[in-house]
Amino acid sequence: MAEKKRCQWPSDDRLMIEYHDKEWGLPVHDDQLLFEYLVLDAFQAGLSWRTVLYKRENFRKAFDNFNAKKIAKYTQQDENKLLQNAGIIRNKLKIKATITNAQKFLEVQREFGSFDKYIWQFTKHKIIKNKHQKLGDIPATSPESDVMSIDLKKRGFKFVGSTICYAFMQAAGMVNDHIIDCFRYRK
Repeated sequence: MAEKKRCQWPSDDRLMIEYHDKEWGLPVHDDQLLFEYLVLDAFQAGLSWRTVLYKRENFRKAFDNFNAKKIAKYTQQDENKLLQNAGIIRNKLKIKATITNAQKFLEVQREFGSFDKYIWQFTKHKIIKNKHQKLGDIPATSPESDVMSIDLKKRGFKFVGSTICYAFMQAAGMVNDHIIDCFRYRK
């Protein structure tokens, strides 16, 4: 049986392949999963996605399964505990940003009824389907991620630059950046 043709970035890494094949680029409309992606993409800043992906389960445990209501109430004691947790990326600014972002996430939910309704407005509630032929063709940002970043920052979110927003859009399936000969492109 022939091996599936896929994007090059997972390489031969089992966990990266599983993430690529079953998750990356699938449209997400579940607020909790959208918040998880927002948190994980913020922690990725300056690091590889592989580093974050291999710590994902530890992040889930450390951050109450990405429950924004619980995270929004974290205290200094909770922050200190997270800074001691070797299973996650122990960056004080990113930990503080996660707490702030949980609070802002809840504000957006109250204003729009769901984070999903808010965040998908940046693509007019449609998937942007790109036609990249190779990994090097995929941009780091887009006009949509630029606008998303500006609006999130205006609302008080942290670690939401355009590059992080674009990575979020890719993960959440708001943009299809699978290369055109990848088996996932048409799905």
